Amino acid sequence: MNRTVAGQRLSGALALVVLAAVVTAPAARADYSLADANYAGTQIVRHEGVQGSPRADVVPEQTLGHDVSGHQGPIDWPATAAAGAKFSYVKATEGTGFVNPQFGQQYDGAHAAGIIRGAYHFARPDVSGGAEQAEYFIANGGGWQGDGTTLPGALDIEYNPYGDVCYGKNAADMTTWIADFTRTYLAKVKRSALIYTSTAWWKQCTGNTGRFGDTNPLWLARYAPAIGELPAGWDKQSIWQFARTGGLPGDQNYYNGPLGRVQALAKG
Repeated sequence: MNRTVAGQRLSGALALVVLAAVVTAPAARADYSLADANYAGTQIVRHEGVQGSPRADVVPEQTLGHDVSGHQGPIDWPATAAAGAKFSYVKATEGTGFVNPQFGQQYDGAHAAGIIRGAYHFARPDVSGGAEQAEYFIANGGGWQGDGTTLPGALDIEYNPYGDVCYGKNAADMTTWIADFTRTYLAKVKRSALIYTSTAWWKQCTGNTGRFGDTNPLWLARYAPAIGELPAGWDKQSIWQFARTGGLPGDQNYYNGPLGRVQALAKG
């Protein structure tokens, strides 16, 4: 065998080894290093700030509630109920790789204290598809039951804490991702998920799509005297996250209406 042929064969063999190594190399693992500290609004307040507290004239027809996550640890639920909480949302999951270690104590504890409770999912469009994340959320506490005290699950879609604020997606791809999540949730649970977001993020990352206003209740974050402009498609919010701290554990929320409206959402 001449040296030229031998060299060609050796080069080809080395190329196959390199190709095999590339093909079989494991995919980079998703970063969940901030997951325990990520919760509804952490990135919104970072990017948008706080402009004030709700005016007294917008409060009377609202029902007080709150949202919590694992970073707060166990919650004293009897004290929370005594402080006036009528509903609570609890972070269940993030992406497809994190479950709130306090979820059981928080979600079940709220129910035991007579508080209407629901679960929410911190979206990670950078790590997996919307349908996959909806299924992960449902499998880890994000479902719904018709007991009259469980709210439909919520999708927390906000600024990316790990990098590009829109998770590297253009407006069309982001809208498709959200649609995949909400469509899967509806198909599996038979209820429409709430969408938690801010108007500024929605404009920037979805192009202010109006696609979800007729199908998914809005949970809007804005820390200001009034709720202000809503994202396209919605003519009202169901829940307003109005403050980062207050008389209840975690973030402070108002449901847009009396307690009977909260109960109606829970009953479906």
